[in-house]
Amino acid sequence: MNRPYIICHMTTSIDAKVTGDFLFRPECSRATEIYYDINRKLKCDGYICGRVTMEGSFTEGYYPDLSEYAPVRHDHGFKMDFMLDDMTGFYAVAFDPKGHLGWKSNRIIDPDGDVGYDGAQIIEVLTEQVDERYLGYLESMEIPYIFAGETEIDVEFALFKLKNIIGCDRLLLKGGSIINGAFQRADVIDELSIVVAPITADKEDKPLFMDGKLSDFELLSAECIDGNVVMRYKRKGDSI
Repeated sequence: MNRPYIICHMTTSIDAKVTGDFLFRPECSRATEIYYDINRKLKCDGYICGRVTMEGSFTEGYYPDLSEYAPVRHDHGFKMDFMLDDMTGFYAVAFDPKGHLGWKSNRIIDPDGDVGYDGAQIIEVLTEQVDERYLGYLESMEIPYIFAGETEIDVEFALFKLKNIIGCDRLLLKGGSIINGAFQRADVIDELSIVVAPITADKEDKPLFMDGKLSDFELLSAECIDGNVVMRYKRKGDSI
């Protein structure tokens, strides 16, 4: 396989929503604990999140003053990726098409020191729509970046680069709804790891896959833990 093995790992409501106020209710607290425990045990090379999820979980709306950074010009007719000489081997991959995330470090700093997140080296996945001053900012922060599309991220191309340039063999996909849907439409989700909390969500909350398509999975396991259903699926026809 010329891309990383992808496991979509999410907490959902009974009605398969993945974002919303229900996640912060007491009824969802045990599901969240189970989710994080599984996250630590999956032992992947890193995790992928969309821009909105990264902003909500890590950057908290910070954005640099780009006027302070010199633009990075590419004179070869195409954008050049930026890598570090020494890569950590554990990555937080941000799908950030236009470069809207502001980082204060080139690694994730988790306040609880969670081994499933803390210390992950940030990698930005961008399109050619990005401001060239943002590239200067990323390089000054020693944050690697790769290009995967002109106006929208080409999921398969991004995964090809993550596998063949960076060396990622196994990655978690951790939302949100838009990026999950993009991966599902590209047919690159090999497993689903779902923790279902005993609660329903509001109608405005987002589904597991935004604009998803019909696809088949096989149930590998299901168990009830303290009232929460934990399920694991694999893509139908694949071998584990």
